[in-house]
Amino acid sequence: MSRFLRASILLLVLASCGGGNFSAPRDLENACSIVAERPKYFRAMKATERKWGVPVHVQMATIHQESKFIGNARTPHQFVLGVIPMGRQSTAYGYSQALDGTWEEYKEKEGRGRAQRDRIQDATDFMGWYMDETSRRLGVSKQDARNQYLAYHEGRAGFARASYTAKPWLVAVASRVGDRAERYRVQLASCRR
Repeated sequence: MSRFLRASILLLVLASCGGGNFSAPRDLENACSIVAERPKYFRAMKATERKWGVPVHVQMATIHQESKFIGNARTPHQFVLGVIPMGRQSTAYGYSQALDGTWEEYKEKEGRGRAQRDRIQDATDFMGWYMDETSRRLGVSKQDARNQYLAYHEGRAGFARASYTAKPWLVAVASRVGDRAERYRVQLASCRR
């Protein structure tokens, strides 16, 4: 066997072992289906609920909106003149679409230097940390998916200034997040585990 063929086979084997399964679950409309297909997601969200008090259905609805449960999700590229790539719209990455700066703040404050945005346990813990802080600073209930999402999207300072009022599209998105959270809550109550 040639050296090139052996190297190619080795590379293929290593590539198939590495990385994670970043694809979305098949049925994003059904919380029970997501839980059945990805029990690891549910365990991560339950751990976050116990630690931070943010309900599973609120986490699920936010992750659905932010990344559609795709672990390595990124914002789209921006283009000049429609063809020249100029980088991404933001540094948002992973399940939670956490920005670089906010993610670094979380890792530092929580002592989670090895946390990764494309690891569901870390992403849900980040989300719980962020929403807990929003609740403590701004009085937004952890059950209130709509307003938690507005604060998550706009940042706490933006939410406090009500910057979202100038963005009717964002208010509509936040309402959809709230509706989805309620649907997920009802579905999760009926799941057989």
